[in-house]
Amino acid sequence: MSLETDQINELHWLMEMLHTIDVGLVVLDRQYNIQIWNGFMENHSGLLPREVKGKQLFEMFPEIPKEWFVRKSESVFMLKNKAFTIWEQRPYLFKFQNYRPITGTADYMYQNTTFIPLMSSTGEVTHLCLIVYDVTDNATHKKDLEQANSELEVLSQTDGLTQLFNRMHWEKCLQNEFKRWKRSDNPSCLVMIDIDKFKNVNDKYGHVVGDEVIRDISEKIRDHVRETDVTGRYGGEEFAVILADTTLDNATIFAERLRAEIENSDVKYNDIDIKYTISLGIAEVDDSIKSYEAWIECADAALYRSKEDGRNKVSLHPKQG
Repeated sequence: MSLETDQINELHWLMEMLHTIDVGLVVLDRQYNIQIWNGFMENHSGLLPREVKGKQLFEMFPEIPKEWFVRKSESVFMLKNKAFTIWEQRPYLFKFQNYRPITGTADYMYQNTTFIPLMSSTGEVTHLCLIVYDVTDNATHKKDLEQANSELEVLSQTDGLTQLFNRMHWEKCLQNEFKRWKRSDNPSCLVMIDIDKFKNVNDKYGHVVGDEVIRDISEKIRDHVRETDVTGRYGGEEFAVILADTTLDNATIFAERLRAEIENSDVKYNDIDIKYTISLGIAEVDDSIKSYEAWIECADAALYRSKEDGRNKVSLHPKQG
């Protein structure tokens, strides 16, 4: 076998390998005209090599952002170094449909792309090679994992019955609000809420009905707060609301509205109508309060006074200074 025959065979094998490998391979000239288009690109685009050869990349694939692509490619031509783009930065370079059954939730193929400079015998970069990798499996797995972790984080912060923040997360929010107040000195109030004689509800109607009352007050609290407010379940029938950037007067208006609505409504469960009331205590943070724990104690003391004074009341912790 002659040297020339060997070289022809090697070239044939090389072209066969480039055509059948499971990654996309595209070669562009200096004007971004397509010169090589392998089997992977053909299979996913539906375009034969002869249909794209010599055609401008951006005319054939308008979804490719031209300004970004040229800027990235020119650095490869000039610096003679590889460049990369990953799916987290740009989900895909070529908008190919995703046909993989395992990752059927993804509409399009996620791609990583490598930009490789191709030099002539004189050392000048005359062409650009794009290697396109299908990373849909890895991308969707990572996104699913991130979503699952995000949902777990929400669950770990949430009280199951009320869908308000649980005590651990609510106290962390209060601690952060106390630190914020020390920096900004903006007014901030803590409201503690307790259902009056809740034990009687459980004893008379059972815990299922008691849970309905808990859910009812949780919904009413959510209806009255702003998006910036933080609401949580503090104990069995005790709740807390952090009213950031709120004076004692405005916190009192909030508390009175909530108290009045609950007093004038009832909870329906099957053929049972349950009426209940709440007691509330409010403390505005000031220089006499040295920690977020002390802030809770002040609001709790005000709540206790409401209980002592006959319930269904709002009591205030006297502001110092």
